[in-house]
Amino acid sequence: MAQEAYQVIARRWRPKQFDEMVGQEHIVRTLKNAIESNRIAHAYLFVGPRGTGKTTTARIFAKALNAEGGPAVAPDDTTPISQSILDGSCMDVIEIDGASNGSVDQIRDLREECQYSPTVGQFKIYIIDEVHMLSNAAWNALLKTLEEPPAHVKFIFATTEANKVLPTVVSRCQRFEFRPIPDEKIIERLRMIADTDDIKVDAGALKAIARMADGGMRDAQSILDQLISFCGNDITEEKALDVYGLAAPAMIDQMVRAIAAADYQALFAAIEEIAGQGRDLYRVLLDIQTRTREAMIEAIRGGGTTESLGAPLTSESLARMLDALQSGESQVRSGLSQRVNFEVALLRAVDQSRSRAIDSVIKELSNLAAGLPQDAGQKKNRGIARARE
Repeated sequence: MAQEAYQVIARRWRPKQFDEMVGQEHIVRTLKNAIESNRIAHAYLFVGPRGTGKTTTARIFAKALNAEGGPAVAPDDTTPISQSILDGSCMDVIEIDGASNGSVDQIRDLREECQYSPTVGQFKIYIIDEVHMLSNAAWNALLKTLEEPPAHVKFIFATTEANKVLPTVVSRCQRFEFRPIPDEKIIERLRMIADTDDIKVDAGALKAIARMADGGMRDAQSILDQLISFCGNDITEEKALDVYGLAAPAMIDQMVRAIAAADYQALFAAIEEIAGQGRDLYRVLLDIQTRTREAMIEAIRGGGTTESLGAPLTSESLARMLDALQSGESQVRSGLSQRVNFEVALLRAVDQSRSRAIDSVIKELSNLAAGLPQDAGQKKNRGIARARE
């Protein structure tokens, strides 16, 4: 008997109802209200980073619109139409990849097909992913239909690059912004998955996964899947850091403190250590930026200075330090010598943290000059004149 194929965590734990969505409560609430009040638009544009739930939300929304006896906010997942929408076999919910189906001829075919009534549901729903990849000619072929579609047709567009979508298209859609999911919500979801699957994961490993996911739930679940394959049922922070080449938070803090104190010896010792461990220097640079930004915000909230990095630094110094780190990103990521470029970026950050902006110096000199007596300059000039006589 053939063994059942393994289904990855990201697919197995994909939300099937609005209430299972994580981190996009503002969108879920709006879509629910639209269904309950029967104010369903003909076109929606879902915008946001990868892995934040755009396509998943589109499927749940399509299932809600075509629910038996619906539209319904919480449709029954056991009905044939709900199951067919979830597994992608429903003839009334058509998913299209904009990257490979973006020609004008394919869009013309879509425009002709949408004139026909749905077969099993109330609506014929077109979900077009990566919609920014459609050509201008394809969009022009769809614009009229998009503006005045048949009553039974709904469009849901998803994209990671909203700036590439034509303004004439955006104006015809209701736009929803999907936010990066907070680390705390990602950790909470991964903890629930791990407990259900009887996987032991320590808190440090979950934090490392959330750092790498960068706000994407799908990425976080894929990382957890890979770590389970590598580590088995016991995942520690050390193993997670080793697999993905990350530096420990304590090491990041040590390097940032060395930059703040201009301690070159400690800084190069830390660089030597992480390079010897084979850590991803680009990722380390991003983590240093994150820690520096936290200190800068702390300084702003604390009246302009902070000692959280061991040395007293102003928000201005931290901003200049952060700017130097960001300027080195492209060289570290794609330069010929990653380590050399990494070292240069950190040295520039040290230099910028000790320097001062010229406008602030001029401002201080002006304040000092304003505090002098008004005739001080005149007396000085008369004294010089007498000395010459």
